[in-house]
Amino acid sequence: MSAFVEILLVFLLAAGSAFVLVGAYGLVKLSEFFKRLHGPTKASTLGVGCLLVASVGYHAYIGSDPQPRELLITAFLFITAPISAHLMAKAALSLRMDEMPQLPGGSEDTHVPERPDHAPDERA
Repeated sequence: MSAFVEILLVFLLAAGSAFVLVGAYGLVKLSEFFKRLHGPTKASTLGVGCLLVASVGYHAYIGSDPQPRELLITAFLFITAPISAHLMAKAALSLRMDEMPQLPGGSEDTHVPERPDHAPDERA
């Protein structure tokens, strides 16, 4: 039984590290704000969740006192990450980020789709 638990913990650590790495790479390399928003809110959240579950499993395996800290961090992370991503996306849409200046050296398309309610632009 102990070899199975150790392999499971190693798998959780490797998967969590891979998800965090993919999330960080997406944050750095993607071209526009709305694409860049998915890296930390999706992949990194899942990666940190895997790492925290591995930590809980390790402490349960060695028989130390259970620490609810990891479970509270996981719950808080899974609750707040989608809400913060949604609020950042709404703020970016209301700021009309497609009209903002491009980053130096960036030739990628940063077009933001038209507002769904087809309301006129307040700055025009």
